[in-house]
Amino acid sequence: MELKNIIFVFVFIAAFGFLGYNLSRIIGYLKTGLPENRFDNPSKRISRVLGIAFGQSKLLREPVAGFIHFFIFWGFMLFIFAVVEAIIQGFYSPFSLEFLGPVFSIITVVQDVFGLLVIAAVLFALFRRFVVKVERLDVGTSGAMDAAFILFMIFMVVASMFGQNASHIAGNGFILGEYEVRPISSFLAGVFYTTGESSAMWFEVFWWIHIVVIFGFMNFLPYSKHFHVITSIPNVYFSKHDEKKYALKPIDLEDEDAEQFGAADIEHLTWKQLLDGFACTECGRCTAACPAANTGKPLSPRKIIVDIRHRTEEKAPLLVNKTEESSLLEKQLVGDFITSEELWACTTCNACVYECPVTIEHVDSIVDMRRNLVLMESDFPPELNNVFKNIETNFTPWAFNAQDRAEWAEGLDVKTMAEDSEAEYLFWVGCAGSFDSRYQKVSRAFTQIMQKAGVDFRILGTEEKCNGDTARRLGNEYLAQMLMQENVETLKNYKVKKVVTGCPHCYNSLKNEYPQFGGNFEVFHHSELIDKLLNDKKIELKESAEKSKVTFHDSCYLGRYNDIYDSPRDPLKMIDGVEMVEMERNLDKGFCCGAGGGRMFLEETTGTRINEDRTKEALDTGADTIASACPFCMTMMSDGVKTYEKQEDVEVKDIAEIIFENLK
Repeated sequence: MELKNIIFVFVFIAAFGFLGYNLSRIIGYLKTGLPENRFDNPSKRISRVLGIAFGQSKLLREPVAGFIHFFIFWGFMLFIFAVVEAIIQGFYSPFSLEFLGPVFSIITVVQDVFGLLVIAAVLFALFRRFVVKVERLDVGTSGAMDAAFILFMIFMVVASMFGQNASHIAGNGFILGEYEVRPISSFLAGVFYTTGESSAMWFEVFWWIHIVVIFGFMNFLPYSKHFHVITSIPNVYFSKHDEKKYALKPIDLEDEDAEQFGAADIEHLTWKQLLDGFACTECGRCTAACPAANTGKPLSPRKIIVDIRHRTEEKAPLLVNKTEESSLLEKQLVGDFITSEELWACTTCNACVYECPVTIEHVDSIVDMRRNLVLMESDFPPELNNVFKNIETNFTPWAFNAQDRAEWAEGLDVKTMAEDSEAEYLFWVGCAGSFDSRYQKVSRAFTQIMQKAGVDFRILGTEEKCNGDTARRLGNEYLAQMLMQENVETLKNYKVKKVVTGCPHCYNSLKNEYPQFGGNFEVFHHSELIDKLLNDKKIELKESAEKSKVTFHDSCYLGRYNDIYDSPRDPLKMIDGVEMVEMERNLDKGFCCGAGGGRMFLEETTGTRINEDRTKEALDTGADTIASACPFCMTMMSDGVKTYEKQEDVEVKDIAEIIFENLK
């Protein structure tokens, strides 16, 4: 064994020993979080890893930055062969992967090509960060230096690989091996070497640079914001994977031994929520998409997750070592790191979750911290006192009498389930559809559409209660579960199988969260049923209609939460005379109206109003009608139109109203 190999053995043991120590240290930190089963359905989890982690699907939603990362990621994946070859050469110098034959040809040419692409990507990434200064990449001086150092190390990994290859080719008389295909390395060999005399020495120099940089890189990562290089793939694997991936997890309120509801500190979060902190790339995509951050509110989803990581790094060692006395134990995540103002600014629109390239679940953590504020601290905005009281006494967030819930249907000959429960559909009207004078018109329009189509449906009338979405997302899990359980019992008593509703918040709760409490129903949004009725020719549109230009505003709870984008648009496109125009931010990149997450009942006192930002975008399309499919969105867009004094020029209508007006 040569001296080089002996030295390498010690370097190898030290490098992987230190990496093992750091990984076990961080795994120990994660164990301080609450248990949660994220090991089910491995096939679906692997599928998400292939699409999101390896396919880079979320990163490519932003093409320029996406392709930069794509080339760096896949370059590194393909360089694994070069790294493995170099490591084995540390134990046995003559080793080469050339025994793989034609496969080696593919490996070598791909490494050469991607090596060049990675260098270009690194230089462009540095240009974007330090010359263009992309706003979302601003993570302070320390973060910027961290990023620069990582990019420099990536550059050195590739440069040293090219150095090894060029030196080896020169030392071999500028003749490639039988299966070796290295066009770029061959060119570099011809540029830097005239003979092969010094090539052996330079090969060893570049080999050691390559090894030292690789080992240094992997051991720097646990102390860097780029630790996501190691944690991102596991984080994607352990993310929610099924159709209910955006449903909030329930609290066991019947646990007599429970001393904490919601999360005040890291030990109240799950291990997956702590892993989110270590998986964060600090790319800023979440904050760039956040409606609160975009309109001057104190919320930054990135900061929330980074704060969780910082608090974990600070407190977890104390918990692991069972330290009982430390000033750090007197601090808390909520209050000392994350303020209540940040938490209450969230609209739970899910834009942050949707954009995150490593599938971090920001909203779950935010709601868990809200739960602590409400259930443990009674610390919430004063406006919510009346909201919670109304929900508890009137079963609606507004101060309406529960006995008036069915008055909207007067004169329409609509039967209740109590009168006759033999029906195909239950029309879940919702609080807005029952009490809000503007949205009552939508309930009436949709009712008449169903009647015209011969749909067999009933309503609950005074037996219907708030679905629980508002209370749940405001952190009042106790109140939410009470409503959900009572509604489930009512629906089960009537043997309800199919439910249709015009409210996306009701839709999401009934479809995705009621199963947590035994309520398994087939749930439709009214846009889906309208679309079906049109396609089945149960209702028909006028052959000619008044010309109008319509833009559709995507509800977050219909779109990002439930992937419903076509059924609200397709019926509008069927109307003769309607020209559909899209806002700049649409479909799964749509911008929130500002009312979700209970924000409908809270005042915006900081920055600009979210609904005004969105309404301006709608007005800029030149549309004369803003179509919506959500009562909250309708209210917020209508208020926005009034703010801009455009109510004489632009109408805000639900798709049910537009379709009803255009029926034969």
